[in-house]
Amino acid sequence: MTRVKKNKSQFGNYILQFFWQTFGSMLFAAAINIFTAPNNITVGGFSGVATALNYLFSIPIGFCIFALNVPLFIISFYKFGFKFIINTIIATFETSVFIDLSAPFLKGYSGDRLLSAIFGGVLLGAGLGLIFRHGATTGGTDIIAKLLRLKYPHLSMGRVMLVIDVLIVILSSFVYRSVESVLYAIVAIFISTQAIDLVSSGFSHSKTLFIVTEQGEKLSEKILYSLGRGVTVIDAHGGYTKKDKQILFCAVRESEVPHFSKLIRQEDENSFMVVTDSDDILGKGFRLKNNQY
Repeated sequence: MTRVKKNKSQFGNYILQFFWQTFGSMLFAAAINIFTAPNNITVGGFSGVATALNYLFSIPIGFCIFALNVPLFIISFYKFGFKFIINTIIATFETSVFIDLSAPFLKGYSGDRLLSAIFGGVLLGAGLGLIFRHGATTGGTDIIAKLLRLKYPHLSMGRVMLVIDVLIVILSSFVYRSVESVLYAIVAIFISTQAIDLVSSGFSHSKTLFIVTEQGEKLSEKILYSLGRGVTVIDAHGGYTKKDKQILFCAVRESEVPHFSKLIRQEDENSFMVVTDSDDILGKGFRLKNNQY
């Protein structure tokens, strides 16, 4: 009975994951067809290459994106295995199909190109954020970066992807014969990366607190019972004072930080609190493995 419930739960999670990946692909397609492609804005990656090829030879953008990815899918299958690549194949296929099927029905925006870069970046980032958040990618530069790191493991994946995208954007200026296209592309890429971070982290701006105190037991009880957050107590030793201390480790939401600050000041004026950003927190009270809250 337990196994049946578990299987049903897993099936439900797969359906939900597929739904959000599909919705993300639709947003990505809308960004390409409405804002970036009609205004000759290359946003890097294979979508940027496909947009340029469409401009030169009228090749359908979606078809071009998938065709460019096929060799990478084959190589990745042998290097990383089927499990690694299956979600990416599905997401890339969906994105490519939506781009080409929706192109005749979505009217391209022909107004201010800066607005096209801004809103194109927002939709692209939101779409990619949903796809990344649910365990897939749209192929292209991230696969190339992973493959390069097999031979050159010291390379930063983020830097490799950035270099490739920059090269694609620069080359697009020769295709469109316009420096402005590069400038608008930079705007779109910057905004899309911000949107990706926002969506993929689930809009949950989380913080991590490190509280150095000599009253660890007292403060931990206050945090547990007054603020309702779990806390981990780590024994420590003051480097200057040579006194035994405790470090309280606690993950909280951004909106909870003022309450923690007030409580800590009231209970121990000599405490020392460090607040840091947390890109993602998994576990009870935060994001679980199935992306539920």
